[in-house]
Amino acid sequence: MTSFPAFRLLTIFAILFLFFIGGCASGQEQTPPPDSVPEWAQEAIWYQIFVERFRDGDASNNPTLQTVEGSWPHNKPDSWQPTRWTQDWYEMEDWALESGKDFYRTVQMRRYGGDLQGVLDKLDYLHDLGITAIYFNPLNDSPSLHKYDARSYHHIDVNFGPDPEGDMALMAAEDPADPSTWVWTSADRLFLQVVEEAKKRGIRVIMDYSWNHTGITFWAWQHILEHQEASPFADWYQIDSFESDSTSFSFPGWAGVPELPQFRRYDSVEAFAHGDLIPGNFHPELVKHIYAVTERWLAPDGDVSRGVDGFRLDVAELIPVDFWREYRQFVRGINPEAYLVGELWWAEWPEKLMDPTEWLQGDIFDAAMNYRWYRPARQWLGGGAPPLQTPSEFVHHLDSVSAGLRPEVLRAQMNLTASHDTPRFSTSIFNQANLNKYRVNPREDAGYMLHRPDERTWRDVRLMLIHQFTWLGAPHIWMGDELGMWGADDPDNRKPLIWPDLEFDDEVAHPFGLEKPRDRVQADMELHAWYRQLIHLRRDNRVFALGELDYVVADDHRNVLAYTRTLGDDYALVILNNSSQPADIELMLPSAIAARGLIDALGTNAISWNIRSDNRLQLLILPKSGAVLMAGE
Repeated sequence: MTSFPAFRLLTIFAILFLFFIGGCASGQEQTPPPDSVPEWAQEAIWYQIFVERFRDGDASNNPTLQTVEGSWPHNKPDSWQPTRWTQDWYEMEDWALESGKDFYRTVQMRRYGGDLQGVLDKLDYLHDLGITAIYFNPLNDSPSLHKYDARSYHHIDVNFGPDPEGDMALMAAEDPADPSTWVWTSADRLFLQVVEEAKKRGIRVIMDYSWNHTGITFWAWQHILEHQEASPFADWYQIDSFESDSTSFSFPGWAGVPELPQFRRYDSVEAFAHGDLIPGNFHPELVKHIYAVTERWLAPDGDVSRGVDGFRLDVAELIPVDFWREYRQFVRGINPEAYLVGELWWAEWPEKLMDPTEWLQGDIFDAAMNYRWYRPARQWLGGGAPPLQTPSEFVHHLDSVSAGLRPEVLRAQMNLTASHDTPRFSTSIFNQANLNKYRVNPREDAGYMLHRPDERTWRDVRLMLIHQFTWLGAPHIWMGDELGMWGADDPDNRKPLIWPDLEFDDEVAHPFGLEKPRDRVQADMELHAWYRQLIHLRRDNRVFALGELDYVVADDHRNVLAYTRTLGDDYALVILNNSSQPADIELMLPSAIAARGLIDALGTNAISWNIRSDNRLQLLILPKSGAVLMAGE
């Protein structure tokens, strides 16, 4: 009998023990490691919903002067009322004219009455489109149209539910600092119904929260205003001075906005560059409150199956990293499959986008909103400033965007063409001379084009969409882009959705009273069909979500890029001709793929091809066109 040293026996026992507790010996499902990225997020097709402008499903719950009190701009006219959904966007209401303020001031006072019933009514639309994940802009109770100025974190906005007055009464009876007193309002319950119905359709849901600041109507801030430094919540916020005989109440709102008081950072640093990991944390009682809110939506009444699937986290780089690391552990302790995506945007405004690599190493976020993908894609395929002239330049930028990130992180990056914070996708491509976010409105650029984009724009949009839905990362759609909406930067990107069953006024007015073309406002169902085709192509073929990517052609002379996606026996070839001329290219196919043949997955007649006996593929692709060829069965 062979003898074993004691340390070897201990090692064997340790391995067997880990094998057992991991569930392998018993066949139990293993808990994902804490640095893992949820696989569902790597296969997600995102649709972003800004509820106030999505769909008015219940006219009885529309906002009132009472429910919007405390939102900027203040002092709304007594005659104020919600705006008609189908009105010409730039036409000013009677109450707006009465105010004496200009369009870009009064438009921020508007409410259209979008609500969760409208979302519930349109879940079948999203399911048919092929959407697998919804990212909701903030739903928390708030007086503003955007909801980043929370009045309460733990309740859904009263105007998003069926009984605003009843919900306000329920909330008034709570102690908001004590989660044991929290109740479920009608708006809360309707949101849980939306989550339930979405999951029945295979659609995940994440919520948007800003743990950086609240609004001035937030219950803790209101207590501070009344009790000043005697308030137990005074240490939650960054306050320069309290009211006394010699000083006035003073605080720095986020980004200089007084309606957005910012939380105080402890053990932090005074100065930092955007993109730095800031040490420190929040006040312990504030952290407890944030955790209670988080758990409420991840596991309503302790049931994870009824909860949301994660969070989009606002202005993430401004929040102390110690908080984020602990927050991830807390979230994953409730739901190991929860997805955390950070808004990590600017390093140096307006030229340099932030490198999110340090935030995406498995201890903070799973992914970021990937504005860094859109910029070079717009520069090459959309002619955006400053333009990229060749596919080689484009690939270099894409490689830079991908550097330092694990494959599963790249697959889960939220690749967006537009959002509530940028011009509409079409308008961004229409106005090629501007950087995507810089001076992209008629207030800062008198020549910025506000009208319906031209045919060149829609051609480039279609080409870019082929790339978006076949490249690495999870495609994201800003609601309404699939219906051909247009609009400049905030607020013009937040028009009410142009549903096909509604008849809209033509856009005739100009915000500054200038001449503009008359534009018919209606859903572009041909573009919608193109989106639907690409969404289903990606959803139904996992090679585009999980497959390896290899560039096989970067022809700078012809301005053509081709890449392959491979996953096991699945194979796809994507060709993008960004030239104004037809392009003929030639490349070698793997023998197994050549034997199976190729299928035109998009069926656009933009491409013809021939596979020679030596497995060489010869193809001709039309100008400014893209194609996807897939291996046959």
